[in-house]
Amino acid sequence: MKIAISTSSFASIDTNPLELLKTKGLEVVSNPFGRKMNEEEIITHLQGVDGLLAGLEPLNETVFRKCPQLKAITRVGIGMENVDLDAAKKAGIKVSNTPDGPSDSVAEMTLAAALVLSRSMLAANTSLHHKQWNKIIGKGLKHTKVLILGYGRVGQKVAELFHVFGAEVMVCDPMIQSSSLSSYFKLVGLKEGISNAEIISLHTSGNQPILKSLEFELMQEGVILMNSARGALIDEVALIGALESGKVSSAWLDVFAEEPYSGKLTEYEQVLLTPHMSTYSVQCRKDMETEAVNTLLRDLGI
Repeated sequence: MKIAISTSSFASIDTNPLELLKTKGLEVVSNPFGRKMNEEEIITHLQGVDGLLAGLEPLNETVFRKCPQLKAITRVGIGMENVDLDAAKKAGIKVSNTPDGPSDSVAEMTLAAALVLSRSMLAANTSLHHKQWNKIIGKGLKHTKVLILGYGRVGQKVAELFHVFGAEVMVCDPMIQSSSLSSYFKLVGLKEGISNAEIISLHTSGNQPILKSLEFELMQEGVILMNSARGALIDEVALIGALESGKVSSAWLDVFAEEPYSGKLTEYEQVLLTPHMSTYSVQCRKDMETEAVNTLLRDLGI
């Protein structure tokens, strides 16, 4: 039986998940490109393959039709937007993900970005690299109104961390009820949340913009915006306008509609940019990859 790996960094931290596959007598084919594959490349990669440890490459009806031996896919991560679940079901392909592994790592990265931006560390760093001794008074997190968009596993972790730092946490998620929230969190609608928030952090799914020109108009002057969820959730043109007007004072983006990213946001010093690496901690990679291998083996009946 043949297993393909499409994530570019699989087993780079810990080889145990890879060794587990090999101890089962499976042939393993790794990603030959070291990056996200396009449709043509993943089709070639999946020829004669029974199971896939998947990244963010397109997995659609065309791919499934041209890879008839494929029986199971396990996404190394949470997001499933790149997988056509209906087409997979029709093709008889089992699809799973690893929802638990990334939560702590993404929450840590989000908090780190919030501290950097709220304490004006980006601006201070830039000034000092230009030999300017600028002491900047930052907002900080205590008593700061933070809006969490999306209250899944990651959103819950992020909300808890902000609470520890004394922030006033609001949650916006149409899938939950107030009764399911801790007493110190406030459930709000989107308009109420973005109108009152000083920091907005996105942790929801989807491939359509949630924050567009209208939403940016409702935001407070000088809001901090952070996105570690999905690149398509923010209208980039609207964000650039908000950065130039000062409506958004600073932002952190770890995800982009098109990756690798080299667009206009690279021109703004007040924007902290990271290359989709929120899950790139040693423990997170170990946990996700081990969970993915065990799940794939289960789905293949091995």
